[in-house]
Amino acid sequence: MKSLGYLGAFLGGALAGAVIGLLVAPEKGADTRVKITDAVDEFMKKHNIKLSRKDVKDLVDDIEDAAPEV
Repeated sequence: MKSLGYLGAFLGGALAGAVIGLLVAPEKGADTRVKITDAVDEFMKKHNIKLSRKDVKDLVDDIEDAAPEV
């Protein structure tokens, strides 16, 4: 995860926030997931960030390893 640096930390925080948002959201899960996906896509395009599916999966795996069991 060190190779991703600040970007990885930011995306990790964003992912953690999204998970918490899904858990406490008053809307249907599908609607919330669409909103989160759209927001992340917009952010990625705005900042010209290109991550492969494997990069994202590796990041998610690192976050899952670091997160305590819920």
